Amino acid sequence: MQVETRLKIKSNPNLYRYLRENSYWYKYLNRSPIFLKHLEEEMKEKYRLRSVDKIENISNTMKMIQSFLEVMR
Repeated sequence: MQVETRLKIKSNPNLYRYLRENSYWYKYLNRSPIFLKHLEEEMKEKYRLRSVDKIENISNTMKMIQSFLEVMR
């Protein structure tokens, strides 16, 4: 694995944890650093770190607050 790839992985705790949990990615990263982008995308999908997930989370929080306020009335 290239040094730049290792540094990028070590600098991101979520990426490092995901790589440790899914060791099959080592094989791909050793072949080519291009797979790092795919690894990041898969990690963001698994840990729900995409912007779509964040918006969904905010929406769910707003719905919960709204239902709580309706109960309080």
